[in-house]
Amino acid sequence: MATTDEYVPSPSDWVRDQVDTIARTGTTDSVHIMERPVVLLTMRGAKSGAIRKVPLMRVEHDGSFAAVASQGGAPTHPQWYHNLLAHPDIELQAGTDTFPVRARELEGDERSQWWERCVAAYPPYAEYQTKTDRLIPVFVLERR
Repeated sequence: MATTDEYVPSPSDWVRDQVDTIARTGTTDSVHIMERPVVLLTMRGAKSGAIRKVPLMRVEHDGSFAAVASQGGAPTHPQWYHNLLAHPDIELQAGTDTFPVRARELEGDERSQWWERCVAAYPPYAEYQTKTDRLIPVFVLERR
């Protein structure tokens, strides 16, 4: 796989629009998902090696953040899930602050604790889990 520093916009209109708004305003506070705050993840594509960006629901605890691969309860993981597995060192923007983080998929009790935090921040996650047979993955994003 060749890597490139070229940013390749998402094929999804709403993702592209939110990323463009964040870039224009300089802050993730300028957009939201379902009236909730977001963070922006900048990562490398698992297959393309290109730079990808995705806004996700903001779930924060003790300086770390969660990334919930819910895809609204779809039967498959979102593409960015595979990106984080392949390239866990990413950049996170929260508000106007941007910093490097490492993504780590959670399991067991640690996942359960973070899942509770995620559902508290965005209650529809609980409903999404009932729509799919897969266990919705949760990553913790910790500063490097």
